[in-house]
Amino acid sequence: MNGLGNGQREWTMEEKFEKIAEAGFTGILGALPQPHEAAQWRKLLDQYNLSFGITSFPYKREDLIPILKHAKDFGVQYINSQVMDSFVIDEEAVTLLKELTEEAAAQGVPYFVETHRGRVTQDLLRTVEYVKAIPDLRLTIDLSHYVVAGEMVGSLEKVEPLFDSLLRRTSSIHARVSNGEQVQVDIGPNGEHPMVPSFMRWWIQGITYWLQQAKTSDILPFVIELGPPSYSITTNNFHSNKQEISDRWQQALVLKSIAEKAWHQAQAQSFN
Repeated sequence: MNGLGNGQREWTMEEKFEKIAEAGFTGILGALPQPHEAAQWRKLLDQYNLSFGITSFPYKREDLIPILKHAKDFGVQYINSQVMDSFVIDEEAVTLLKELTEEAAAQGVPYFVETHRGRVTQDLLRTVEYVKAIPDLRLTIDLSHYVVAGEMVGSLEKVEPLFDSLLRRTSSIHARVSNGEQVQVDIGPNGEHPMVPSFMRWWIQGITYWLQQAKTSDILPFVIELGPPSYSITTNNFHSNKQEISDRWQQALVLKSIAEKAWHQAQAQSFN
């Protein structure tokens, strides 16, 4: 929601909450509010009946412990982690992911590791190995990072079984579409971009696996995650007057519609 507004000014915090709720979203993923903002966030979340998950960036187990405490105190629904960093590999990475997963489980907080570049999960192949090594590892699926990192612009046959092994651990989904050259592209007013069917198929499969495994109390946050510049492409990347070439809010609504279709299709597959 950073930078979004009516063309004249950025929406205020309360206006952003109002827009989110009016559009039919049921929750927000963000940062844990700073102490001086916590009361306002709690008020707005309650006022608009929105759930709340947070993103964290732990380097070690000790980094996660205070985050878990503050998250529980604030009433956070779940924690998403981009685990630092991409130079931690092999057994060191497995140990770190195990420790983080164990710590969150001990505190009773749903905890999902995001498939993200520049993190422990930098590489698709190594992340597949982490999943094999850690049966309790649950993922936030954002395959746009692997599509762009691997320049997946042609045949996807080799990648499908690798993606499938990750999708079996789906506990959250971050929705953006990559074309294999940019991590986040405009998919058109009706989602007509040629990569949409691939992402739609992956999302449906991830939801289907989740439905087959879910317990009554489990949650599946589906986050429309369209980043501001420099995630979003602009007309000028070198000056302060840069303009986004896409309407990020309208694109969020298009992705929301696609997400709802994916949910209904996955439900039909799971219960037929």
